[in-house]
Amino acid sequence: MSGDFKAEFAARFRRPPRVFQAPGRVNLIGEHTDYNDGYVMPAAIGFHTLVGCAPNNGENFVVRSLQQADSAAFPIGDPHPQPRHDWTDYVRGVQIQLQASGFRFAAANLLVSGNIPMGAGLSSSAAIEVGVALALLDLAGGAMGRTAIATLCQRAENEFVGARCGIMDQFSSIYGRTGHALLVDCRSLEFRYVALPDRVSLVICNSMVKHSHKAGEYNVRRAECERSVGYFQAWHPAISALRDVTEEDLRRHGDGLPAVLLRRSRHVISENARVLRAADALDRGDLESMGKLMHESHISLRDDYEVSCPELDALVELAAKSPASYGARMTGGGFGGCTINLVEREAVDEFKSVVAKGYKNLMSIEPEIYVTTAVDGAGSVE
Repeated sequence: MSGDFKAEFAARFRRPPRVFQAPGRVNLIGEHTDYNDGYVMPAAIGFHTLVGCAPNNGENFVVRSLQQADSAAFPIGDPHPQPRHDWTDYVRGVQIQLQASGFRFAAANLLVSGNIPMGAGLSSSAAIEVGVALALLDLAGGAMGRTAIATLCQRAENEFVGARCGIMDQFSSIYGRTGHALLVDCRSLEFRYVALPDRVSLVICNSMVKHSHKAGEYNVRRAECERSVGYFQAWHPAISALRDVTEEDLRRHGDGLPAVLLRRSRHVISENARVLRAADALDRGDLESMGKLMHESHISLRDDYEVSCPELDALVELAAKSPASYGARMTGGGFGGCTINLVEREAVDEFKSVVAKGYKNLMSIEPEIYVTTAVDGAGSVE
């Protein structure tokens, strides 16, 4: 793939590039906890974005994609950069953040390509950001620590793109390890690797739907969590996020919350506990317990956080009927997108067939099903 990509870059820009790759990610458990300073367990997956870069001796950055029709050219020194509200904002946001951090680089041509399914909740945007950050740091002859790169890319998405994402996506793209998930504390950014058993594959089922209210509802959920934090601060002023609210706090004081805030709080608090128990289960190689926790997570996301949808519920229910599946849940922000399934490797084909047929019968939609493993994080491509 990289050889063809380099040839395509050279054909378009008349000079060879330096190339960097960054993987997408899937979250095994720990949904809507990252922006509550909680715990998550993502894994980098075998779908990647490639970013080629070479100086162009001009005054503008030129950004193109092999998959997207939109392209852009923008000056390095623009004092008032404005979002275009397309995929190129992820590139420019990173460039702006790097310049704000003191890095200086010449104008360049950038070409982006990849095979991460778009709009499926597998972090294609974070992969672009991380790949671009590595490419531009190389162009500048500079260096940053991996955690600093992840947080810089998150700022680019928060401040220039305008999406209030947490740190999980960028963090897992840059820190992935073959055969492992990451247990990440989204407050301290401390993490450890959790081995995934060799006998299972990560099977991602794409519902092929993306409900239009997703973005607005995501911001509503964040605001609801912030309101809940304000409520609990009356008893414990040191609380700064739902991460700090214990299950005992919820039992003692939760009845005073409006019903919707009680449900939101219950999901986040219980989900954080599930993530820690899931890491322990995987450490023991206990896939049955892991699968049960994944199912509990999905039910909580469906009923308490209310971010699932009939299509995701159908995929989870179909997976639960398969003897090859250890666990299934929705993954990502919700309202469409994908489920993540831990599936016995030798029975993956049978699992795919049963789920695809059942989903088509129930929803009249052909799902896309991706089989992958946990892979290494971002880096250069020789």
